[in-house]
Amino acid sequence: MFEIIKAGGWLMLPIIACSVVALAIVLERLWSLKRSRVIPRQLVAQIWQWAQQGQLTDERIRELRDGSPLGRVLSSGLVNRNHSREVMKEAIEETGRHVAHELERFLNTLGTIAAITPLLGLLGTVIGMITVFSVITDVGVGNPGQLAGGISEALITTATGISVAVPSLIFHRYFRGRVDELVVIMEQEAIKLVEVMHGEREQADVTRERAA
Repeated sequence: MFEIIKAGGWLMLPIIACSVVALAIVLERLWSLKRSRVIPRQLVAQIWQWAQQGQLTDERIRELRDGSPLGRVLSSGLVNRNHSREVMKEAIEETGRHVAHELERFLNTLGTIAAITPLLGLLGTVIGMITVFSVITDVGVGNPGQLAGGISEALITTATGISVAVPSLIFHRYFRGRVDELVVIMEQEAIKLVEVMHGEREQADVTRERAA
């Protein structure tokens, strides 16, 4: 492996660095974007139960806010539960924008890696071909070893850059879709909370959803 990296030239170093960063981002996002971590099951039903039992205290709201991204969105609405429906919705929407932005953390970096690693590989190709033509200019075509070294450098960097870019792009698209899905579900849960707290949804509906 070291010999391959050495044969690829100095441009292998930034490509390898990009691969390490991309792997770290993928592992972190796979953990952080698990649905059970972002959207705990039956959270609105649990809040309704607390409200009915008079247990919806400031301490519970703080625990809710710190427990999950969805809890953070819903807690911002619960803080304003004694205000109008519009005020409650505005608080939820403002917090929701911040939460959605946090869910997209590192995705721009992953997309950048997917875009630049093929270019780094292409740059390695260009440098390798320059080396080949320099050898031809200096000694002609009578030294196959030196020619092969330049061609090898060109091919290795290109292949490595593409090998990093392809999975990075796949995971970037996957995480984008995952975030969009989670945001839509959080919006639905937030609307459900507003309707419940303002008496626009029957208790029986929430109970059925809790039992489902």
